[in-house]
Amino acid sequence: MVDVTTTEDMCRVELADSEDAARRIEADCLRDGPVGRVGLEIEAHCFDLADPLRRPGWDELSAVIARVQPMPGGSPITVEPGGAVELSGPPEDSVVAAIASMRADRTVLNEAFSEHGLGLVLLGADPLRPPQRVNPGDRYRAMEKFFAASGTVDAGAAMMTSTASVQVNLDAGPRSGWADRVRLAHALGPTMIAISANSPLLDGEPSGWRSTRQRVWSRLDAARCGPVLGASGGDPADDWVSYALKAPVMLVQGAETVAMTEVVPFADWADGRALLGGRRPTAADLDYHLTTLFPPVRPRGFLEIRYLDSTPDDVWPAVVFTLATLLDDPGAAEVATEATEPVATEWDLAARVGLADERLRASALRCVRTVAELAPPELRAPMQRLTRQVELGRSSADDFTDLVAGSDVPAAVSRLAGMTA
Repeated sequence: MVDVTTTEDMCRVELADSEDAARRIEADCLRDGPVGRVGLEIEAHCFDLADPLRRPGWDELSAVIARVQPMPGGSPITVEPGGAVELSGPPEDSVVAAIASMRADRTVLNEAFSEHGLGLVLLGADPLRPPQRVNPGDRYRAMEKFFAASGTVDAGAAMMTSTASVQVNLDAGPRSGWADRVRLAHALGPTMIAISANSPLLDGEPSGWRSTRQRVWSRLDAARCGPVLGASGGDPADDWVSYALKAPVMLVQGAETVAMTEVVPFADWADGRALLGGRRPTAADLDYHLTTLFPPVRPRGFLEIRYLDSTPDDVWPAVVFTLATLLDDPGAAEVATEATEPVATEWDLAARVGLADERLRASALRCVRTVAELAPPELRAPMQRLTRQVELGRSSADDFTDLVAGSDVPAAVSRLAGMTA
C-alpha cells in the first residue's frame, strides 16, 4: 500500500500531548551546519512628504508596492500593521553580500515610494503619529483583542504599529557550539541595543529612553517577549521548548482567527487541560503558536535576532556587520564574550541610557574596535563612523534628538523622509 499522507494532513492531526509538542519544537528549532549565511530584514516607517502627520492607508501602500520593479536582491516587500514597509532579504553567503543586496533593494524601494510622494524613514519608533493599525489582516485584529484582554493594550498597539527594527538572521552553526552561540547572541543584546538605539520619541513626545522600541517590547508579557536565555543559559533547544510550552496561547485559528481572553499555556492545551475551539491543538496550531512568540533571539532553524532598532542607511550596514562578525568570527566571538559579560543582562539599562552608561560603552568599544579591524574595504568607512560614534558615547538616537531640538518633530520627520526620496 502506498502512503499518500501529505504534510497538510499531518498538520491537521491533533498532538498527543505536550511531550509530542516538545519533540516537534526541539526537532525544528535549530539546524546543525556551518555558519556564514546571513539574511536581513529592515522595517521603515512610511510618511507622506507633504503631510507627515498623515498615515498612508492600506490601499495606498498596496498600490505603490504593486508598481515597484523587481528587487535586484530578491527582497519581498510586506506591510506591517501600522503601515511600516519591510524588506526581507533572502539568505546570502556572507554578511557583506547580504548588506550589498539590501542596500540595492532599499535604493529601488525608496525611489518607488518617492515617486508617489512618500518617504521611508529608518527609526526604531514612530516619533510623530499615534498608534493606528492600517493592515486589515484578521491576525492583527485578533492581536488587538488579545492585548486588550491581557491589560497591555497601549504597549501592544505601539509594538504592532509604531516600532521598527533591523533584523539579522544567522545560521545556527554546528550543534556542538549551539549553547555558546545562543548564549552570546543573548549576551550581546544590551550592548547592541545601546549601539543601535534610534527611538527617543514616541507619539510626538520624548520618552526618556534611547530605545523606546525596546522599552515598548519590554512592557509586553515576558513569557512571550522576554529573552529565552539569561547570561548563563543551558541547552538552547531545551530552553526554547520550555519557553514555547509555557507561553500562553495568543490566537486560535479556525474559520477566523480568534484571540484568547484567558491565560492558557500551550502545554495545557496540548495535554487537554483546556480545549480551545473545542479541540486539542494540531501540529499546524503549534507552528502558528511559535509565530506569536517574540523573544529578542528566536530560534527558527536559524537564529533570528530581533533586538536592533531600525537605524539610518549610513549606520545599519556597520551595525549589521558588527553583530554578524561578533557571532560568526571565532576570534571576535571570544572578545565579545569577555566584553559583554558585565552587562549581559542589562536590557532595560541599555534601552534607557544607551552608551551613556560607562560599562555599556566599554563593552561596545571593545566590540566595534575588534570588528573594525576585520572590515573589508567597502565597509571600512561605515565601521569608522560607527566606532567614532561609540567613542563619543552617542547613537543615532542622539542625532535625531538634536535634529528635533533644531526644529520640531514634524519638521525633523519631514527632513528624514525627504532624504530617502
